[in-house]
Amino acid sequence: MTDQNDEKLKWTELSCKELLETPVFTVTQRHSRSADGLEGDYIVTTCRDWVFTIPEIDDDFLMVKQWRHGEKALSIEFPGGVNEWGEDPAVGAERELEEETGYRAGKLEKIGVLNPNPAINSNHIHIFVAKDLVKVGDQKLDHDEYVNCFRMKKSEVLKKMGTPEFQHALMVSAIGLYLSR
Repeated sequence: MTDQNDEKLKWTELSCKELLETPVFTVTQRHSRSADGLEGDYIVTTCRDWVFTIPEIDDDFLMVKQWRHGEKALSIEFPGGVNEWGEDPAVGAERELEEETGYRAGKLEKIGVLNPNPAINSNHIHIFVAKDLVKVGDQKLDHDEYVNCFRMKKSEVLKKMGTPEFQHALMVSAIGLYLSR
């Protein structure tokens, strides 16, 4: 929905300075100007895009459980992770699904792309539904990745959204896209 007044809302980035680079993201300071001339500095994190796969097996979802350092707790989620630089998101979703679960999708359908927090993030998460799953091997986890994989009833996953084990906001967003299609 575009309005002629939208142009008054847009800002122009005049410069961008890197403040901190980490293995996961880079923090930048962006100096920008509003349409009416106001200037200011804004902090934005940049990192690679992420992928989530919602794997369906009959009335179940294939889920993963892992430790989340920010929350200092275990989290039940859909398989997913960081997309490699230049990697097609569908390829990344297939790769993450197989690495974390040992399953490959016969059919992969993209259901959406979201920005995790457009106020401070420049990356996106690509969300896919995986069907016709075939077990092709064992998990192939990164050296510092510890993940349990298991099946869970779809109804139970939906019921538990927002509980301590299901706090990942991007997963809740993925379920919302899944339900809306």
